[in-house]
Amino acid sequence: MGISGFFGKRNLSKIDIEVEYPQEIYANKEFPLKINLKNKRGFLPVFLMKVKIRGQSLSEKGTATLDQYEPLFPFIDKKSGSVKYMNISFKERGRYKIESVHICSVFPFNFFIRCKRLNKSFEFIVFPEPKRCELLSSFEKERISKGERHLDKAGYESEILSIREYIHGDPFKYINWKATAKTGELKTKELSSLAFQPIVIDFEKSTVRNMEERISCITYTILQLLKKNIPVGLKIGDKFYRPDVSNAHKISILKELALYG
Repeated sequence: MGISGFFGKRNLSKIDIEVEYPQEIYANKEFPLKINLKNKRGFLPVFLMKVKIRGQSLSEKGTATLDQYEPLFPFIDKKSGSVKYMNISFKERGRYKIESVHICSVFPFNFFIRCKRLNKSFEFIVFPEPKRCELLSSFEKERISKGERHLDKAGYESEILSIREYIHGDPFKYINWKATAKTGELKTKELSSLAFQPIVIDFEKSTVRNMEERISCITYTILQLLKKNIPVGLKIGDKFYRPDVSNAHKISILKELALYG
């Protein structure tokens, strides 16, 4: 018993943990939570260590429990680390905080389970669940009616600008096989890009009455428009986000929708 207690306590000492998550987390969509358990000891490995994590919603929507899967780390060498993943999801949009992180050891004889709380916390935002709706089709009809114009800069959208040498990473579907056969070298069609009319979504003018359904509808529409490289902006409350297609812009407006209300 004494030996078990000694090695059990030593197994919990000098352990650190890092939790990583994707930049985009959506309600009701599973995502991988990366857990990196680090052994900072200079002599002894870590054996048979479990990690238990709980997350807390920072709104009034309740507590999110993340311990439906408790990853087991069988062995971590001295001054080393090991990575496991938990596939988890949240039912509600909003801001969350992981503030309860426990490591539990069953080493060496599985007689006792000894646990220790680590002084760690991690915050992140869960974006609204994207839900298909009629808003996207109405914008696309409006966009088609306004038309699009061609730019002389290279892209992968429309008319051929030139034939050039193949560059690693070019889509194979744009290889010009006739020019390739003539020259004996891979040739790629360089196409002009399209300039799309920007779209601004007015949150207050949406016809969807249910607030959560409206937020999910607008989230879906924004994601689909940006996938097509269409600049999209958002009017919400007293804030106005100018149309853009950058990833930073997308994250900003999704955070606004996630924390709305």
